[in-house]
Amino acid sequence: MRAIPAGRVATYGGVAAVAGLPRRARLVGRALRGCPADVPWHRVVASPGRIAFPPGSEDYEEQLRRLQAEGVACLGGRIDMRRFGWHGADLDALLWGPD
Repeated sequence: MRAIPAGRVATYGGVAAVAGLPRRARLVGRALRGCPADVPWHRVVASPGRIAFPPGSEDYEEQLRRLQAEGVACLGGRIDMRRFGWHGADLDALLWGPD
């Protein structure tokens, strides 16, 4: 999570795939629940770019606030993944650099 740059987001499934755990998005979500305060959990969203918390909840508002502070536009609880996110192999290249 720390490798995701400010102003960008990844999906739970994308993070799981990069970690070598394809189709384990829920495991990533569970891991984020207990992460240290300095981990940028707010940069991880559900597919396809949706904030996973219930709208209006404290967690939803906090994630929205943090994303907006980094310049990530969110409309109706969704982030334009074409503009702010990554897909497939591109996530690996952007997080870890070229081979």
